Amino acid sequence: MIPSIDKCTEIMDAYKMLRNIRAHSFVVARVAFVISSELIRRDVEINVPLIVAGALLHDIGKTESLNNGGDHVKIGMKICQEEGLVELVPIVEEHVRLKSFHPKGRILEKEIVYYSDKRVNHDQIVTLEERLSYIVNRYARNNTRLRDEIIYNFNLCKEVEKKLFRPLLFNASDIFELAANSRWPYEAQKGEG
Repeated sequence: MIPSIDKCTEIMDAYKMLRNIRAHSFVVARVAFVISSELIRRDVEINVPLIVAGALLHDIGKTESLNNGGDHVKIGMKICQEEGLVELVPIVEEHVRLKSFHPKGRILEKEIVYYSDKRVNHDQIVTLEERLSYIVNRYARNNTRLRDEIIYNFNLCKEVEKKLFRPLLFNASDIFELAANSRWPYEAQKGEG
């Protein structure tokens, strides 16, 4: 089952998603919606409701992780399974690190959510370089191995960016303006987002 936006917000409430994580998730969903809507216009076959739901719930395990410890990805996957949202499990599973990436393959929903998540720092759309700097400073500190893994992951994200924007008529730098001016479905329902 692919949950509606309203169902996603119910799940956020049920799992007591922290306000800042919720705000982040809505901005990720906005970025993902802008990209996926334009991909649809370019005849790329993707599932926009799946992308939006995946973006909204990609961090569903983060509140529990912060409160009780544990890997927020694994917790999020378990929540999705328990809620009967099996279609979201691969998106949640790979929103931090893609397990497989094929630059010439078809564009996948999980790639859009993965990329969109890297473009949002807290609740602000940023460049990949800005997000990388934040992640390295926050999580790697003096851990060279972790720093190298983070940099590797962001280099992969740059490849995902190339793949996603190849069929589009705008650039990655245009996301700031396009997301700010887009009217995505949630606004029509709740006046937020």
